[in-house]
Amino acid sequence: MTNGLKTGVASTSALRRQREREQRYQTILAAAERLFASEGYHGASMENIAQAAEVSVGTVYFYFKNKEDLLVQLLSDIGFRIRELVGIEFSRADASMEGFERAGLAFFSEFCTRHPEKIAIFFRESVGQGPAVEAIRKKIFDKFIGDIVGALERLAKNLGLAFKSPHSAEVMAVSIVGMYERVSYQYLIWRDRSRELPMVAADALAFIVGGVKNLCAA
Repeated sequence: MTNGLKTGVASTSALRRQREREQRYQTILAAAERLFASEGYHGASMENIAQAAEVSVGTVYFYFKNKEDLLVQLLSDIGFRIRELVGIEFSRADASMEGFERAGLAFFSEFCTRHPEKIAIFFRESVGQGPAVEAIRKKIFDKFIGDIVGALERLAKNLGLAFKSPHSAEVMAVSIVGMYERVSYQYLIWRDRSRELPMVAADALAFIVGGVKNLCAA
C-alpha cells in the first residue's frame, strides 16, 4: 500500500511537471509570436522574448536552440492550424463548388481576422530567414497545395468533369494559395483594411470558383 501510494504521488508529480513544461513552452511561443509580429523577426531578441514570457533567457534556450528554432516552431503550428481549418471545408467540396467558397471564407473571415499576428509571421516574417525556415515554409506550402489538388480531383470525379490539362489541378491549387497570400498581405499586412476583408474575400472567391470551372470540362 505504501509503495502504491508513493508511486501514485510520483506519477502525479511527474504529470504536474509535464504540464508546467508545456505551459512554459506555449508561453514562450506566444511571446515570440507577439514580438515577431510587432517588432519584426530581426527586431525581437531572445532577451525581449524572455522578458515578455516572464522567464529567464536560459529558460528560453532550454526549450529552443535559437531564435530561428522559435520561428520554425511557430510556422509549424500556424501551418497546421491553417490546413486544419481550411481542410475541413475542402473535405466537404466533393459534391459542389461550395466547399471552395467555404474554405476561402474560413481562411479570410475566421483565421485572418482572428489571428493577424499569425498571418504576419506566416507571410512576412518567415520570408528570407535562412535554410531551416525556408525548408519548413516549403513543406507547409507543398502540403497545402497538395490538399487543394486532392480536393479538386475529388470534386472533378464526383461531378463527372475532366481537367483541360494534366497540370490544371496543380496550377489552380498554386493560384489559390497565391491568392490567399496576396489578399491577406494587401489587406492585413501592408494596410489595415480588415473591415473590407469580407467583401474582398467574396470577390476573390468568385474569381477562384470561376477559375476552377474554366479549367474543367464536362
